[in-house]
Amino acid sequence: MSQHDTQPVSAAIYAVTGFDVQPAAVVPASSPHAAHELDEKWHQYSSAGSLYDDRGAFLILPPVSGGSEIGWVKVTDPIGEHLPSRISAVTGSPEFLTMSTDGRHLCAVSVEEDEYWVVQHEFV
Repeated sequence: MSQHDTQPVSAAIYAVTGFDVQPAAVVPASSPHAAHELDEKWHQYSSAGSLYDDRGAFLILPPVSGGSEIGWVKVTDPIGEHLPSRISAVTGSPEFLTMSTDGRHLCAVSVEEDEYWVVQHEFV
């Protein structure tokens, strides 16, 4: 997949961090079951938002320092659940950005003060 087939990384980041962003779901970080709730909400919205292609693949910005310079990486999640928790276990934060392979649908997790946000965006 070439870079021009997807949205630029900067457009995706702005769709998640821009000042007028409204989350699709909010999970209080102080909730006793915050990780489980975030996993469930992200899965709900990523599935409903046409994130996965017919083979279960999607694009992710590597959730590491410098990930935006790496750019979109096509992946297939063999586990298929608890992605925010699994990312948090490795990186210390559940934040990450994913996009459909056609570059139209974005689903991300953002940490905002004392809340976790699930953000959806459709590029037209």
